[in-house]
Amino acid sequence: MQDPIRLYVDAQFASPYAMSVFVALHEKQIDFEMVPVDLAALEHRASGFSQLSLTQRVPTLVQGDFALSESSAITEYIDEVFAGTPLYPKDSRAKARARQLQAWIRSDLMPIRQERPTEVVFFRPSSAPLSAAAQASAKSLFDAVEALLPADAHNLFGEWSIADVDLALMLNRLVLNGDEVPQRLAAYAARQWQRPSVQRWVKLAR
Repeated sequence: MQDPIRLYVDAQFASPYAMSVFVALHEKQIDFEMVPVDLAALEHRASGFSQLSLTQRVPTLVQGDFALSESSAITEYIDEVFAGTPLYPKDSRAKARARQLQAWIRSDLMPIRQERPTEVVFFRPSSAPLSAAAQASAKSLFDAVEALLPADAHNLFGEWSIADVDLALMLNRLVLNGDEVPQRLAAYAARQWQRPSVQRWVKLAR
């Protein structure tokens, strides 16, 4: 028997990183308890959670006496420990590319993340036009996806991977806000968004 799993997420259910782990657990068909953390009330800094989560961030996954934060570390752990739908490509180079893409999405493209936060995806769109910096970031994003996504492909690396979810959310910051996105990339994001595990997160009561 595996130890029961708890997943600590933001109380607004708007974190793209919490969504990534939530989707991963559902893809693996793992039962888990989801525990909301009110970031606005600084619950992640409170002694209980800060002692549990090394980086004091959500998502944090707890399995028995093991606690792990940082979403890509969690999804890699889940993929290595649990059977079921693979979260990463089997090919070493494709897996490295998927991890590269995840790291880039999490560390770059800041103007998009600032001007099109996930609130525009899960709550309401923004009427403010994209700044020049955000437009430049969007071009970098589009160029990367055009280079990675094969023609007529539904997924980046043949079979679905968790990197598809992370990328679709980044694109949907723009698509669902009504910003201009190349049709092929918008269609890719729309297909990924309809995946049942993704829709479970989208349809959470907020």
